[in-house]
Amino acid sequence: MPTGRNAPGNIDEYIAAFSPGIQTILERIRSVIMQAAPDARETISYGMPAFAVNGVLVYFAAFRKHIGLYPPVRGDVRMEKAVSAYAGPKGNLKFPLDRPIPYDLIGRIVRLRAKQNLSGQRVRPN
Repeated sequence: MPTGRNAPGNIDEYIAAFSPGIQTILERIRSVIMQAAPDARETISYGMPAFAVNGVLVYFAAFRKHIGLYPPVRGDVRMEKAVSAYAGPKGNLKFPLDRPIPYDLIGRIVRLRAKQNLSGQRVRPN
């Protein structure tokens, strides 16, 4: 992941820093997020791509062996169960690069987070 002086100024720069195969995955995640939350604003926060509507919806980042999606899913029992196979130690999601990326699930997460943000429901990690 790009860091320090090489921190990206925007999502295009972030994605461009990776190999073509990872770029394809990151672009598709970006597209899924934009479809799920068309009014979301793109930004870079904590050195990662982020999308915001009335607060941050999600961050995502590429790592050597996985794609991370943040923050943890909270406030919907069915969704928490759906993402449990990907939950890391702090509840953040890890999508292994050696398995298919669950793009549909990412879209569902973004729609949930947008609904939570727009309703004023501030869901904090445990």
